[in-house]
Parts: sequence; C-alpha cells; structure tokens
Amino acid sequence: MLRSVFALALLTTPTWAEEAHVTPYDGTFDDATFAVETAIVNRGLVIDYVSHVGDMLNRTGADVGSDTVIFTNADIFIFCSAVISRQVMEADPMNIVHCPYGIFVAENADGVMIGHRDYPDGPMQVVEDLLKDIVAEATDF
Repeated sequence: MLRSVFALALLTTPTWAEEAHVTPYDGTFDDATFAVETAIVNRGLVIDYVSHVGDMLNRTGADVGSDTVIFTNADIFIFCSAVISRQVMEADPMNIVHCPYGIFVAENADGVMIGHRDYPDGPMQVVEDLLKDIVAEATDF
C-alpha cells in the first residue's frame, strides 16, 4: 500500500522532483538511515558527514516565520569515492562541481523515502549508478 502511495506521488510531483531519484522505504526512519549507512560502508566508502537537514528545518521554522513541518526527519549522507571521482574528473575536470555525493533519507506524512539527485548524462552516470546501487541495497530486505 505504501509503495502505491509513493508511486502515485511520484507521478504527480512538480517538475523540480525530476532532479531526484526517490525510492520509498517500508520501515522506520532509523532503520532506513542504518540501511543507507551500511550500504555505503559495505562498498569501502567513508561517510564524511551526515547533514541533519530535518532538524535544521524544524529548529529554524519559527525563526523564518513558518510553522510548516516539511519533514519529520531528514538526513543526508555525504561521501565520495576516490576511484569514481578520479574517473569522472579525468573525463572532465569540471565534474568537481558534483563532488561529494549524497544520499538522503527523509520522512514526512507520506512515509520514509531514500533518494539522491539526478546527474547529467555522460561520465557522471557512473556516480548515478553507484548511488542507485546503494539505494537498492538499502531498500532490499
């Protein structure tokens, strides 16, 4: 049922949503963050930083005149791959603009989701493939 809701939501989202690949997660936010962290580390990658975007948005809402709760929880895992980064930057040094890479886990009224940004066609597809594989591992249970 939850997957059907997310599928319908993805079909009816605004244009900006095309810049993200989003996969529903049938479990808790904490389980999803653990699954993403594990999938990243399983590839021998190091998580440089976890950005607690949900906490920041909830903490600062009143300060900017808003009482809207966008996410109950939202974290972004920031990491890089020396091998893949070198590969894409040797193809085009300006691919530096896409580094580091991030996978988000977010929870709102519709449930928990895991996703990442869309990357341009060409050399950056290897990065997108890596992120898709990580998300697939995290959601495959």
